[in-house]
Amino acid sequence: MNKAFRYTIVTVIVFLLASCSSTKYVPDGSYLLDEVRIHTDNKEVKPSSLSIYIRQNPNSKWFSLIKTQLYVYNWSGRDSTRWINRTLRRLGDAPVIYSEGETERSGEEITKAVQNMGYMGARVEPIRQAKKKKMKLVYKVTTGKPYKVRSLKYDIQDSKIEEYIRQDSAATLLSEGMYFDVNVLDAERQRITSRLLQNGYYKFNKEYISYTADTVRNSYLVDLTLHLSPYKQHNGDAWQNHRQYTINKVNFITDYNVLQTSALNSIEVNDSLHYKGFPIYYKDKLYLRPKVLTNNLRILPGALYNEQDVQLTYSSFGRLQALKYTNIRFFEIQQNDSAKLNAYVMLTRSKQQSVSFEVEGTNSAGDLGAAASVAFQHRNLLKGSETFMLKLRGAYEAVSGLQNGLDQDYIELGAEATINFPRFMFPVLSSDFKRRIRATTEFGLQYSYQMRPEFTRIVASAGWSYKWGIQQRRSQHRIDLLDINYLYMPSIDPIFREKFLENDENYILKYNYEDRFIVRTGYSYIYNSAGKTLMNNSAIGNSYTIRFNFESAGNLLYAVAKLGGMKKNASGEYTLLSIPFAQYLKGDFDFAKNMVIDNRNSLAFHFGAGIAIPYGNAMMLPFEKRYFAGGANSVRGWSVRDLGPGSFLGDNNFMNQSGDIKLDASVEYRTRLFWKFRGALFVDEGNIWTCL
Repeated sequence: MNKAFRYTIVTVIVFLLASCSSTKYVPDGSYLLDEVRIHTDNKEVKPSSLSIYIRQNPNSKWFSLIKTQLYVYNWSGRDSTRWINRTLRRLGDAPVIYSEGETERSGEEITKAVQNMGYMGARVEPIRQAKKKKMKLVYKVTTGKPYKVRSLKYDIQDSKIEEYIRQDSAATLLSEGMYFDVNVLDAERQRITSRLLQNGYYKFNKEYISYTADTVRNSYLVDLTLHLSPYKQHNGDAWQNHRQYTINKVNFITDYNVLQTSALNSIEVNDSLHYKGFPIYYKDKLYLRPKVLTNNLRILPGALYNEQDVQLTYSSFGRLQALKYTNIRFFEIQQNDSAKLNAYVMLTRSKQQSVSFEVEGTNSAGDLGAAASVAFQHRNLLKGSETFMLKLRGAYEAVSGLQNGLDQDYIELGAEATINFPRFMFPVLSSDFKRRIRATTEFGLQYSYQMRPEFTRIVASAGWSYKWGIQQRRSQHRIDLLDINYLYMPSIDPIFREKFLENDENYILKYNYEDRFIVRTGYSYIYNSAGKTLMNNSAIGNSYTIRFNFESAGNLLYAVAKLGGMKKNASGEYTLLSIPFAQYLKGDFDFAKNMVIDNRNSLAFHFGAGIAIPYGNAMMLPFEKRYFAGGANSVRGWSVRDLGPGSFLGDNNFMNQSGDIKLDASVEYRTRLFWKFRGALFVDEGNIWTCL
């Protein structure tokens, strides 16, 4: 960007912003809320933790600098019947008019929040600075001295619950000397409740736990007592100890209609069977094998009620594509002096089969084309919620500018078939391990026939892999136990071969246009600290992601060839069915962190590194396994495959602009603009290098 163009842009922006006042639509006698800040006199009480209690915030800023949307709103005229004025007001933000009532309420909320942290004498003073119809507001927080817990006692009359709490005392959040923080006290109530819900106390909730706090006179010390209230089913009943429930029976209802009443006597069933002591009720025909139902069940007869087992059962059945909804209901029964629960796992089946179509247009460097695909999916192929998918794809592109001066066509035909089993299918693993891991096993086949003017290529592959996630979906694992790729070149145009493949400078191109096997195994790991909240598009705050990938190819084949004394071909390579195979090691690491500034702005950091080393039976990496730089997911100042390796300027051969080592990093300031639009300022750095 030259200086004249840059100065022009700056001048236009300044002119536009100066051409309208930010207080254009602020009524006389009112103020535009221009700025809001929080100042505290205590480093332990951070303003960022109190900002959520502010009831009125100023107009948002792009990149925390310019109130662009306020200016857009003010560009509109006062005649609201004109479409341009309505459009500008819809795209912009109306000015935030200072409200004394909201300021007072914000002060009260901040005061309460600081007091809950243990600073019982905290005070908040709003300081107002008004100038030219603009109001700057500062909440001055004086925390005072914190109150601390001098003594901690427990008032628990239920001996069994007292024993559970005593056994779990190492995990308590309470201790003598701690700040009298109401948030910590409530978190301890929830922790004890969760512990009891995992040990049979089906009807327990945190409202049964309360505190009394006696302050010591003329001091900042508190004597804290935790109380456990006894159980009372009805108002007129006598107090009693909390009941500990045992699971009596677990029943399956496989054809539950969520649109009908949930009363058991209204559910339509006309047949049943018993499998390993579990009654299974269904209508007309059972669409899932009984073993599939019991294998995904975590609620077992004879065991104490456990809320965690209930959630694991929901999660396990939620993985089954054959099911749309899962609902678990409990009914209390009394047997002698024992409290028991009958559980009903009510399942709603999903649509078993579907067909989808997809049409797309393509433009590759000016060459227009089109592609279409059709996919068939069966979500319960073998009555075990196995998902089978068959996809057929065809593509056409008009190829121009070839070396021989002819404009010809590119045609690609492809087929893909996969089947997913919602379980860990491996013979030597125990059933308990398979149930705990809850992995998905996938087998897949792919075939692609590519016919270009320069060559005809066939790519076929087969894969066997496992995927699973743990810790509330924060961690995800994938093992590619076996991945076989076969590249076959039936024909190559003589002119293309002579000009490109037989040229010594194009050794990478030549290597990747020969018949070749790639037999690899790999492992990948992803950890996202946000977990489920990221999947639900929730506000997640600060978060980070770690990705790791490792794969190797050709080692087993090389060992077999070496031990078997196999002969090498003319290029010095061992072959499988007269076809050479690749051998390499490859590892990648990626770290990304997101830091939230406010609800509209954030900072994102990224660092990535990778290295791939060919050895043994290969002098070079297959092109699909090489690194490239540039493009939207790399160094964005360069086009895709247009940077490196190293200081190499390029020779118009994209094959040669790939490498064996990659490093890249970026810092990015992100902001919400308006509607669905987002903006970012970023700095990228990185490159690729070759080992040769």
